Amino acid sequence: MINYKHLHYFWMVAKEGSIVAAAERLNVTPHTISAQLGLLDDYLGCSLFTKVGRQLELTETGHMVLSYATDIFSLGGELEERVRNLDKNRPLVFKVGVVDVVPKSIAYLLLSPAIDDIKNIRMICHEGDANELLAQLALHRLDLVISESPIPTDVSINGFSHSLGRCGSSFMAHPDVAAQLSDDFPNNLNGSPMLLPGETTIVRSQLLQWFSKNRIHPRVIGEFDDSALIKAFANAGKGIMVVPTPIKDEVTAQLGLISLGETDEIVNNFYAISIERKISHTAVEKITTSARDWLD
Repeated sequence: MINYKHLHYFWMVAKEGSIVAAAERLNVTPHTISAQLGLLDDYLGCSLFTKVGRQLELTETGHMVLSYATDIFSLGGELEERVRNLDKNRPLVFKVGVVDVVPKSIAYLLLSPAIDDIKNIRMICHEGDANELLAQLALHRLDLVISESPIPTDVSINGFSHSLGRCGSSFMAHPDVAAQLSDDFPNNLNGSPMLLPGETTIVRSQLLQWFSKNRIHPRVIGEFDDSALIKAFANAGKGIMVVPTPIKDEVTAQLGLISLGETDEIVNNFYAISIERKISHTAVEKITTSARDWLD
C-alpha cells in the first residue's frame, strides 16, 4: 500500500514549488523530504519530478499523481471536519481567512450571520495576503477565504470560487470637506482631495478608469492598502474616500462622513473560496445565503 506520508510530502512540494519551501511549511529538513520523495518514486517505479536547471517540474505521471493526491487530502479534510462535528456538545469550529484588501465592515457583514444563526460555533478568523490564505486553504487549515476576486489563474489550488454578489461604490467625505464642494456630483470631485485605495485592490483600476471616462482630475492626497487607515485620514478631513455602498450608512454613523454621491460603475465583487464545489459547511451556507440578500 502507498505510504500516505510520502504522498503528502510529494503533494506539498508540488504545491509549494520547491523542496525547501515545502520543508519550511512542514517544519522538517529538505533532506528528509528528498529521501521520502525517493522512496515514493521507488515504490511507484517512476519519477514524479524532473530537474530543469535548479527547478523541479512535475513529470506527466507526477501531474496525474498530484491530481489524485489533491482529491485524497481534500477528502481527508472533509472527513476530519465531519468527525469533529459529530459531538453536538462541541462547538462547530469555523476557520476563515479574510483577504486584507476586503473592507473590515464588509467582512463583518459577511461573517456575522454565521455567529448570529449558529448557536454553538467558534469562529477563528485570520487576515492576510490572498496567496498566503489560499495556501492555508489548500492545506485544510482554513474552511473558507473571503476575497474580492476569484482564485487567480496563476495559483495552483483545487478550490472553487463562489460569488457572494456585487455592489456599487459611494464617495464619502468629512462635513468640512463636503462644505467646500458643490452639489454637482461627480463633477464636484474634480480638483478635490482624494484618498485612493492601494494598487493591490481591484476597485482602484475601476476608479481610475471612471475618473478618466468622466474627465475628472482629483488631487490625490495619498494611497492606502489598509481600509482602516484610509478611514482615519478621511475622518480627519484629509480627503474623500470610496467605500462599498452597503456600508455607506455605517460609515456615516461611525465617522460622521457625508455621502457626496454614488455610482454602480465602480463595482465591488466578493467571493467565498472553498475547497468544496458544493457548499456543505453550515457556517459557509449561512454566509452565502445572507450575502445574497444584501448584495446584488
